Amino acid sequence: MAPLLVLSISFALLLLLGRLGVRHLASWVTCLRYALAAMFLLTASAHWGSRRAELVAMVPPALPSPELLVTITGVLEIAGAAALLMPRLAPWAAAGLTILLVAMFPANVHAARAGLTLGGSPVTPLVPRTLIQIVFLAATVAVAIGGRGSKRM
Repeated sequence: MAPLLVLSISFALLLLLGRLGVRHLASWVTCLRYALAAMFLLTASAHWGSRRAELVAMVPPALPSPELLVTITGVLEIAGAAALLMPRLAPWAAAGLTILLVAMFPANVHAARAGLTLGGSPVTPLVPRTLIQIVFLAATVAVAIGGRGSKRM
């Protein structure tokens, strides 16, 4: 739930700053890029912190090398977040992050079905988690498509 809060709150605050005259934040796409970058940096931080073991447990058993997969996905999230901050790379980064979100979703399904925990609390149940995933995908797709042109508020 924290990634959704970071995405939503940071996007709203950046939009507000844009409306208040911060010229760099006049584009909703720019605001969404920055909000997504913040969200992906947050999620990437879990790949090496105290929640790492829980993320490793979320990897479906059919996949090899769960620890390596968690490391790779964390690195990809950081790289994607950094690329979102660069206007020319942002659409490509958003497209790559869209693919990454789809590829990682089976881990969320596995975690929900297995009753795993994250941060000591049960993972978000499958239906709400699927809806949250749709929000994340909509945001990355919006940046991938909207980032190709200049969209003003």
